[in-house]
Amino acid sequence: MKIDKTQELLNLASELRWQVGEGFHDTLIEGIYADAADIAQKVEIKQGSVPKFSFERQLDQILTSKRFGFPIMILVLSIILWLTIQGANYPSGLLSTLFLEIIYPFLKSLSSQVGLPWWMDGFLLDGVYLALGWVISVMLPPMAIFFPLFTLLEDFGYLPRVAFNLDSAFKRSGAHGKQALTMSMGWGCNAAGVIATRIIDSPRERLIAIITNNFSLCNGRWPTQILIATIFIGALVPDHFSTLLSTLAVILVALLGVGFTFLSSWMLSRTVLKGEVSTFALELPPYRPPRIWSTLYTSLIDRTLIVLWRAMVFAAPAGAVIWLISNIPIGDQSMANQTIDWMDGFGLFFGLNGVILLAYMVAIPANEIVIPTILMLTVAHLDLLGVGVGDGVMFELDSAAQTGEILRAGGWTLLTGINLMLFSLLHNPCSTTIFTIYQETKSWKWTTIASVMPIVFGFIVTFIVAQLWGLFA
Repeated sequence: MKIDKTQELLNLASELRWQVGEGFHDTLIEGIYADAADIAQKVEIKQGSVPKFSFERQLDQILTSKRFGFPIMILVLSIILWLTIQGANYPSGLLSTLFLEIIYPFLKSLSSQVGLPWWMDGFLLDGVYLALGWVISVMLPPMAIFFPLFTLLEDFGYLPRVAFNLDSAFKRSGAHGKQALTMSMGWGCNAAGVIATRIIDSPRERLIAIITNNFSLCNGRWPTQILIATIFIGALVPDHFSTLLSTLAVILVALLGVGFTFLSSWMLSRTVLKGEVSTFALELPPYRPPRIWSTLYTSLIDRTLIVLWRAMVFAAPAGAVIWLISNIPIGDQSMANQTIDWMDGFGLFFGLNGVILLAYMVAIPANEIVIPTILMLTVAHLDLLGVGVGDGVMFELDSAAQTGEILRAGGWTLLTGINLMLFSLLHNPCSTTIFTIYQETKSWKWTTIASVMPIVFGFIVTFIVAQLWGLFA
């Protein structure tokens, strides 16, 4: 294809030269002719000749080959996710120490000295402030690592090769090949993945990419997946195999998300978003050294800080709601405990429980606060002494073993852990992503579909797993 296009360019340049006359050498035409000749020399292989070595051509033959393309793609993305998760642990710990162990006690002490009423102290500090502290400490470091690494791959020229490798698969599902890029961006943040769909020209296929982006595990859900897999999946084997098995379980869930991306794209393209798959010329840009400063600006300012600000705006009221429902009494119980009891039977029907369902309802603004909310609600519902700070005060424990003890005390089993991992993948988008979807589509219809479809899948899948578990366990 490159040779045909180059020959067309050569013919066009020759025709233009003939039209303007041999004596008049237009700079633009001469430049086109020279560039075309240079490209032809690089890509044209004459019969019987030995092709000139080209590093870019050899690299493309590896990165886009059927044998090595997909394994390399999975390896590169796995390394990025590993660096993101491992690299975020230390800065997340520092931010958590700063916001939750230094500033929070200082504010509580200041509140006591000023004489704030208990309800205002709880509402503002235990509710609003703690939610903001959790979101910043858990969300900022992974995004600050993932987005620059992702942008470096984009600048280097590798991401278009990823789109090339996945183009045929997305076309078979009725979607656009560039959705491979927006899906990958969603692993950092679904809101950023939704914004990234602007690279897709077809309105129909862009809608498909927007609606299905939630099936990419965002950085807010990775900690939940890793913690639950460590507690329940890793415990199935001896300690020296525990990390390997729990890692494989998390990767399996992430790949399951890719499968649901294809499935939902196929369903949408044959129902509410029928249409022909658009064809596009996928241009593979040349490899080039990344632009460090541009990368840092694009990833940290345009993506990380903007998305973080939106998450904070939605997390603040979520923290307030969590504190309120835990402290407003209905009869002899709090509103939270009443709701948990009411939803427990429904949750058990899907291999979950009332605590999980309530946590996902009140923590919709940010996936980062799901585990702290689950722990707080479990301790409050069981009335455990010596654990946590108080009703409505989110917390985390220092070890997975301690967390596992509380969850098992709340009646959690291996089935609960597995179905929570599945439900964490297949549930409604966070508030930031929902708001971004509406901003990009300007349609409540598509925003509703994008919000409801994943949770429908979630209840179907967890119901099937729970029923099969009952039959064979």
